[in-house]
Amino acid sequence: MRLNCDIGESFGAWAMGLDEQVMPFIDQANIACGFHAGDPIVMTNTVRLAIAHGVTLGAHPAYPDLQGFGRRDIACKPDEITAMVLYQVGALNQIANSQGGQLAYVKPHGALYNNMMRDTNILNAVLKALSQSPQSLSLMAMTTADNRPLKSACDAHGIDLILEAFADRAYDAEGYIVPRSQPGAVHHDPDIIVQQAISLARQQPIHTLDGQPLTLEADSLCVHGDNPESVAAVRSIREALQELA
Repeated sequence: MRLNCDIGESFGAWAMGLDEQVMPFIDQANIACGFHAGDPIVMTNTVRLAIAHGVTLGAHPAYPDLQGFGRRDIACKPDEITAMVLYQVGALNQIANSQGGQLAYVKPHGALYNNMMRDTNILNAVLKALSQSPQSLSLMAMTTADNRPLKSACDAHGIDLILEAFADRAYDAEGYIVPRSQPGAVHHDPDIIVQQAISLARQQPIHTLDGQPLTLEADSLCVHGDNPESVAAVRSIREALQELA
């Protein structure tokens, strides 16, 4: 089981996340591309940091929403979504190439990520962008109780799929993460986060927000490193997964 983290989300003089502290413990870096966070210098420094630690590079494109951190719905036509994903991925890939690296996958951010999971038109628009990219890119997307539609869409576009689960988020009965607006949507207890990570890695059932068992297929676990407590949790997850190996 690999660990991934949304990273490089500072912007100008505004700092977010503890990237240098969390990078040694992850396998995949989802790097912001400037639309919800990040800027050319932040992107360059994050790519350098990831390469120094042998971390796989991924693009983290979003709706153009700096003020809302990419978490607000923006009405975009499919062609607009394809173009904005190509734009962001192209910018980050050029920076990656300049540092001797190359992008391996794309994980949409925030509202774009959630909308992609609910709307096949948006999903296909994102996949179209990946299929038009000059290099081979996988899609990282949320695993659910039924991944067949997602897998079929990726197969139709010739895109490899990385199924992602969340160690610190609560799930509903359909296998979707509970919206942050609902109480209990985010786990804060390190013991609960580590135990959920272990269960997901073993493909054992976790419990939904209403207490029902849920088994999810996953290739990568999303972890967060935006405060000292979350970095400590990432370290504990890494140690627990190493003990399972």
